[in-house]
Parts: sequence; C-alpha cells; structure tokens
Amino acid sequence: MDNKKYILTAAVAEKKLRRMALEIAERNYNEPQLILIGIKEQGSVIAKKISGYLKANFKGEVIVIELGIDKKKPAAVTLSTAMDFNDKAIILIDDVANSGRTMLYALKPLLEQCPKKIQTLALVERTHKTFPVSVDYVGFSVSTTLDEHIYVEEKDGEILGAWIETH
Repeated sequence: MDNKKYILTAAVAEKKLRRMALEIAERNYNEPQLILIGIKEQGSVIAKKISGYLKANFKGEVIVIELGIDKKKPAAVTLSTAMDFNDKAIILIDDVANSGRTMLYALKPLLEQCPKKIQTLALVERTHKTFPVSVDYVGFSVSTTLDEHIYVEEKDGEILGAWIETH
C-alpha cells in the first residue's frame, strides 16, 4: 500500500471525464468540428479519453492534437500537427490547473490565428490562480496550500487517479 493521499480514484476520474464530455457536447452542439489540444503528457491522455466519450454525443468531427511545453520554462510551445485554427472551436486540455501559467502560455500559438472560441478543461483545478486563466470544464476543484502539489497518475492511456503531495 503506498502512502499517496488520493483525491480521485480511477473510477471517479472516469465519471468526471464522461460528465465533462457531455458538457462539451452540450455547449458546442452546433459546431461542425472540435479541436481538442492536450498538453503533454497527461493532458494528451485526457484529450484522447474525452474524444472517445464525445463520439456518443457529439455529431461533428473531433480532432485531437498534442501541445508540447516545458512547464518550468513555458516560452517555447510546439504542436504535434500544424493546423488552421481560424474560425475553429478549440478546447485546451491539461491534467491539473495550478497557477494557470501553463495554459496561458499554451494559448500563444492559438492566438496567432483567429479561432472562433477557445475553451479550457482540467481534470483537477486548484483554487489559487496567479495567472488570469479560468477553466471552463472542471472535473474536480480542490483547495490546497501553496506547498501542496497535485499529480494525475496515468498508465497505458488510462487515468489511475489523482493525489496530493506536500513539499
């Protein structure tokens, strides 16, 4: 038995991902296409899971691409596929929204074009942001202290849960 302080189990995380996929389908009902951009690594796993859940309720096309970013020095952002984002509906996805910094920097290549809309999704959101990013789709919101860090555990494309560690 490990000593991790779990805040989400695999079963609860899956229910939350399914619920967020339903919300996405509802809020984007008239969109012909959704582009899900997962921030590597766990954000990409979550984007793929959401894409799978969307198939049952969203009639448009769903495209999943990956965004690479160094979370410690986020100035350089790479996309797995060069795309035209003009007039497109985009959902930027990460595992945990901590300060909002990663998502803010991840918007850079998207804002070089003119998307129709950009929405954000995080499986876990911490309640103290230091950057002006709000999360549109939240699986689980948790109040933490500044010395606590949240990890989302993933293996073979499956979310195993989320846990808190105090530094």
